Amino acid sequence: MRVAEFDYALPEELIAQHPAPERTRSRLLHLDGRTGALEDLRFTDLPRLLGPRDALVLNDTRVIKARLAARKSSGGRVELFVERVLGEREVLALIRASHPPRQGSELLVGDGVRAEVLEREDDLYRLRFADASAADLLERCGEVPLPPYINHAPGADDAERYQTVYAERPGAVAAPTAGLHFDAAMLERLATQGVRIARVTLHVGAGTFQPVRAETVEAHRMHRERFEVPQAAVDAVEGARSAGGRVLAAGTTALRALESAVRGGRLEAAAGETDLFVYPGYAFGVVDRLLTNFHLPKSSLLMLVAAFAGYANIRRAYAHAIERRYRFFSYGDAMLIERAT
Repeated sequence: MRVAEFDYALPEELIAQHPAPERTRSRLLHLDGRTGALEDLRFTDLPRLLGPRDALVLNDTRVIKARLAARKSSGGRVELFVERVLGEREVLALIRASHPPRQGSELLVGDGVRAEVLEREDDLYRLRFADASAADLLERCGEVPLPPYINHAPGADDAERYQTVYAERPGAVAAPTAGLHFDAAMLERLATQGVRIARVTLHVGAGTFQPVRAETVEAHRMHRERFEVPQAAVDAVEGARSAGGRVLAAGTTALRALESAVRGGRLEAAAGETDLFVYPGYAFGVVDRLLTNFHLPKSSLLMLVAAFAGYANIRRAYAHAIERRYRFFSYGDAMLIERAT
């Protein structure tokens, strides 16, 4: 397929710049991939769509303050976007500068911490901090890495709301945005009604903001991201399956973590790195239902939901959402998708 087939026109005013006043007060578009039926709901309707035999899988990654201001020894301004913390003092980062730094050169980061440019790895740079741990520097000097389509500087509200209420394991540079709609009360309500709630981890990388630059879908390559599917998540999925229930992934990242842990047709506990790219034609092994936000044109995430729901269904659902003035992208509204096949 051609990447151009995943383009669509979105009025700029539909790009949500701020979250809903309360987490659960977003809208929910329900798409049945088997029939193509669409239903306009509220996110607070979700509990009645889940039963005691079902499993809900959450991504418990925590967003780090990945954006850092820096300068070259010459005084030129530089912006760092930390893709991954590699060790106590090393990171892998995107560097935005008028001229790319040379290997062996030095940057002054944040409040004056020295960082040596060790090497370049594709479009990322490996950096070593001389005077501080990466975790301390990010917490002290970093900013919440809001997506590029959000046009305000991050504030205290963003530090709270661009993070799920169940975020535990630091490492992501973007939020698993489908999870932003849950509050503690809704999760408690779901657990009370018998829904198995499980957690996996996938540390979302900066590649989530990158457009697909290849002309054909098949030519695109995903950045690698760290993931873990613990045995408890496997047990929850198997319990739902044996009871005749369905597996709902809260977000494309939870889905990719689960699908990355399929071995020989079975879900197994696993940890490592994944570059799984899901696009139309992919055979799903675990997930029956997907909770997700509305995604950017020509993005790998839009290709994933087209694979899950059916290309024609997604085209029609997005046209419907635009017509009904849903809010798009990270701080926007949600979709609940029933898998097409």
